[in-house]
Amino acid sequence: MESINTENTGMSVIAADKVQGTKVYNANGEKLGSIETVMIEKISGQVRYAVLEFGGFLGMGTEQYPLPWDVLKYDTNIGGYVVPLTKEQLENAPHYSKNSVPEYTDEYGRKVYDYYQTPWYL
Repeated sequence: MESINTENTGMSVIAADKVQGTKVYNANGEKLGSIETVMIEKISGQVRYAVLEFGGFLGMGTEQYPLPWDVLKYDTNIGGYVVPLTKEQLENAPHYSKNSVPEYTDEYGRKVYDYYQTPWYL
């Protein structure tokens, strides 16, 4: 895979509805899934998570995987996000079904951030 191109694409912000549906790849160029939604911290307004839809077959049986926003890097060459994860690492990550969305408490957030070895912040 080519080096990741994360240069400014003309704008430094993006609407949440434009992030939704964006493909997510690993460093080997394998498609892992797509962004289902983003979770925004109410007070600071910072994006805390991108929720990746991953797994299943033909859209059936997929699970939701909250990724700390900082693990995603946008690659303008492929028009998607790249994460430093293998499919196996993702399969073992915190996740939930669409029907059982957890409370995004600080405790849950620390669990997610710890899994990805990303510093938790408030």
